[in-house]
Amino acid sequence: MAQKLWDKNSTVNKAIETFTIGSDKELDVFLAPYDVLGSIAHIKMLEKIGLLKAEELEVLHEGLKEIYATIQEGRFRIEEGVEDVHSQIELLLTRKLGDIGKKIHSGRSRNDQVLLDLKLFTRAKIRETAEAVQQLFDALMEQSEKNKGILMPGYTHLQVAMPSSFGLWFGAYAESLVDDMAFLLAAYRMCDKNPLGSAAGYGSSFPLDRTMTTRLLGFSTLNYNVVYAQMGRGKMERNMAFALATIAGTLAKLAYDACLFNSQNFGFIKLPDDCTTGSSIMPHKKNPDVFELIRAKCNKIQALPQQIMMVCNNLPSGYFRDLQITKEVYIPAFRELKDCLDIAAYIIREIKVNPNILDDSRYDLMFSVEEVNRLVQEGMPFRDAYKKVGLDIEAGRFAPDKNIRHTHEGSIGNLCNGQIRQLMEQALQAFHFGQAAQAEEELLK
Repeated sequence: MAQKLWDKNSTVNKAIETFTIGSDKELDVFLAPYDVLGSIAHIKMLEKIGLLKAEELEVLHEGLKEIYATIQEGRFRIEEGVEDVHSQIELLLTRKLGDIGKKIHSGRSRNDQVLLDLKLFTRAKIRETAEAVQQLFDALMEQSEKNKGILMPGYTHLQVAMPSSFGLWFGAYAESLVDDMAFLLAAYRMCDKNPLGSAAGYGSSFPLDRTMTTRLLGFSTLNYNVVYAQMGRGKMERNMAFALATIAGTLAKLAYDACLFNSQNFGFIKLPDDCTTGSSIMPHKKNPDVFELIRAKCNKIQALPQQIMMVCNNLPSGYFRDLQITKEVYIPAFRELKDCLDIAAYIIREIKVNPNILDDSRYDLMFSVEEVNRLVQEGMPFRDAYKKVGLDIEAGRFAPDKNIRHTHEGSIGNLCNGQIRQLMEQALQAFHFGQAAQAEEELLK
């Protein structure tokens, strides 16, 4: 049985129908649980304003909970001839309950349904992403503390520059993730606004209680202006994509470092054997394929904001079918980034560092600045000290002192890891994930 919410006994060209639906049905399955949650909140509100009777609400609520259970069990599908997730859920209700099932669409449009579904989906995925970021952050901090006394070369222009440490290297990426969480939090706050009730973008003549659905769905507030609620489609995805892209940027850089430092010419770290692959003809090879793939996938995610931007660029206010295309790149990006974060956290925990890097004399010159600073502390002007050490290097007289004494905040001897952990904890607490989780739990009671 075909089901289109807009059907008025007209026939659509099959090729046109296939083209316009595209991959929407497959992607809509990811939105199904959120469509049910939104429908439960909506019918509770409809009963309050008198568009549903109490007994109708009760049977619709039970029917929607049953559909939700099939989704959680992996048994939900969008049938042949059914256009989208909204149509499928209404069809299932109508089959089971008769005409009562047709009442759930009062005061709604598929426009505000998909707006809501995408926000609820995004809210859930932000939580998963934040938790995955925290796991990688914890792994980096553990390695930073564990290896804070082991020195390694620092580089500028890929030239050996000054002393660094594994404590600094691991900790740098941990603090980078703290800043990335600020982007994620900004995206969450934009997502944490209820668009339901905006209908097709111009509201409804029904006396909808949008404050009630905002509370029931666990949003902090609502998109007040119904035209702007519709304009937010595409904008929310684009801004969320920027948040994903900044996390991906940190991961891509970490992956590049890991590939470089794992190579024989560096030998700074050793990746776990179960995270490397071999060569078909070179028996000695242990390739860092996992980090190479993380780098590639994360570089692809960094292009996501531009993809969404180009789909939505120069659209006037109101709804347009162009917006459907954003789902094709937006929905899969969360899973791809989470996979990268999970794998990176595992590898970081298992990485072994080389404690004997500085035994190699090629790194002696990275201590030249330490010698300049020592002379300055003894009273020599900086320019004179710089020149003396430079001439000693040219003459082959430079002898490095490898005893490092860095004490300022964030340096080799004072990593400030405790403060960095505190910043991450503050960022995580600002999300208020519990409010959303509790609301969803209440809807399903």
